[in-house]
Amino acid sequence: MIFWIFIGLVIGQRLIELRIANRNEKWILSEGGYEAGQEHYKYIVLTHSLFFLALIVEVIYRGNELSALYPILFFLFTLTQLGRVWAIHSLGVFWNTKIMILPKSQVQVKGPYKYVKHPNYIIVALEFILIPMLFQAYMTGIIFSFLNLVMMSIRIPIEEQALGVHKEYQRLGIARSRLIPNALKSIKRD
Repeated sequence: MIFWIFIGLVIGQRLIELRIANRNEKWILSEGGYEAGQEHYKYIVLTHSLFFLALIVEVIYRGNELSALYPILFFLFTLTQLGRVWAIHSLGVFWNTKIMILPKSQVQVKGPYKYVKHPNYIIVALEFILIPMLFQAYMTGIIFSFLNLVMMSIRIPIEEQALGVHKEYQRLGIARSRLIPNALKSIKRD
């Protein structure tokens, strides 16, 4: 019962996020923006959809129960959700599940984006580990963590290139490593 409630809530959250993304996409397009990297997006959607299907199949087939470590795992999962809300809120109308570019706008570098370039991708990677661990669905966790790694190795370079239309992003891109931004640079200055 706990499994179905949990999965229902997570899937419901994803559907709400898709509605937010769709609304933001319409606004960006109306302001003269465009989508980049359309070719791979369907594979991201497929990966996320199959993740939930595989998780459900593995839990039902193996009769998995909650992990004995569920208090820790659920706490960590809750932190990822707070991070997700922080990322979505920080980008506002610029947040999307697609790579949406609005050339005349400024790159948003606030909230978690002050500290890492792609916080939402880190959160998703953690979810692909934590959710299966919560219900001892280790095969799902391993397989989809690998698939997510493959997808991100495609998506992040496309997104980086697309965001390169912004002069300040080019400047930030040089100053920041792939994931860790100026935080390390400011530590070295101190």
